[in-house]
Amino acid sequence: MARITYRTIDLDGFKVFYRETGPGATQKLLLLHGFPSSSHMFRDLIPLLADRFHIVAPDLPGFGRSDMPARSKFAYTFENIAALIGRFTEAIGFDRFALYVFDYGAPTGFRLAVKHPERISAIISQNGNAYIEGLSDGWNPIRAYWKDPSETNRKALRTFLAPESTVWQYTHGVPEISKVSPDGYSLDNFYLARSGADEVQLDLFGDYKSNVDLYPTFQKYFRAHKPPLLAIWGKNDPFFLPPGAEAFKRDIPNATVRFLDTGHFALETHAVEIAAAIRQFLSP
Repeated sequence: MARITYRTIDLDGFKVFYRETGPGATQKLLLLHGFPSSSHMFRDLIPLLADRFHIVAPDLPGFGRSDMPARSKFAYTFENIAALIGRFTEAIGFDRFALYVFDYGAPTGFRLAVKHPERISAIISQNGNAYIEGLSDGWNPIRAYWKDPSETNRKALRTFLAPESTVWQYTHGVPEISKVSPDGYSLDNFYLARSGADEVQLDLFGDYKSNVDLYPTFQKYFRAHKPPLLAIWGKNDPFFLPPGAEAFKRDIPNATVRFLDTGHFALETHAVEIAAAIRQFLSP
């Protein structure tokens, strides 16, 4: 059994919670989660890779067990989240590492790569988008808020924060829903119910436009540095479509693209397959 430790690091008063295993391994792997989850989403993957990699999985600011300061004290933007995670990697000694990015973890991780390309040894993108064609019509209510950040349009986005919406995100596109553990979506709903968490998430919905605006910058990084890249995708994702995975090959012709018959949270049903793909992809 892999020995996993659960730690908290203080970055000038901002506490970041993270899971860690395999500190003696030479290959480093940083796992970045998405909305509305936390590092808990990697609970099945980490033990499957722990014998080979030094793995660290932080909770992003405002998520999970990391600090969620008041919005008056911390502006919840992806730029600020990426800056804090960048400081986190430096504090724990991750000077060169492979990135596993999912959902919100993608624009966070890609920002790190653009700023310090020399630190990124490889990228695994599991439903982590960087192309316009990867965005489904499911983004239309959020797009409306980008165009008109009115209170009416902001209020309309609260539907995405409802407990049943979280369950739907986990189960939509999954052929056998009985394979989806309730642990993930139940914990996510617990964190979403905290006082102030709703406004934090609405702020991030609004700021997601900054990620789309950076897609050309991310793509320029891919073309210039051509990091080894594995896109492994739940093909039934209602938010990030398969063309978004295929588009990586436009900028990184040697990228590997694989599709799994599952939804957005592919690790809930295909952790074994994803772990095997990572082991093959990152083989020495």
